[in-house]
Order: sequence, then structure tokens, then C-alpha cells
Amino acid sequence: MQIGKQLKDARNQANLTQENVAEKLNVSRQTISNWENEKSYLLVSSKT
Repeated sequence: MQIGKQLKDARNQANLTQENVAEKLNVSRQTISNWENEKSYLLVSSKT
């Protein structure tokens, strides 16, 4: 399963809109759409 589909499925299971998720993550709704459609990706870094 693609990461974008997993994100969308999780959002839908939680009954959240893209706007709801965007507000919680302090990003734009378009960013959420881009992640779900795999036009761009969330970059995560960790400090070890």
C-alpha cells in the first residue's frame, strides 16, 4: 500500500477532513492533499 493511500485511509477512518488535519499539523490543506496524492512527501528527521 502506498503511503498516500495510508494517510488518506487513516484520515477517513478518523472522520477528519484535509482541513482538520492541516490545522492540527499547522500546514495547508493543499499540503495534506499533496501528501495523499504523493505529489510531495513529509520529511521527518531525527536527532540522535
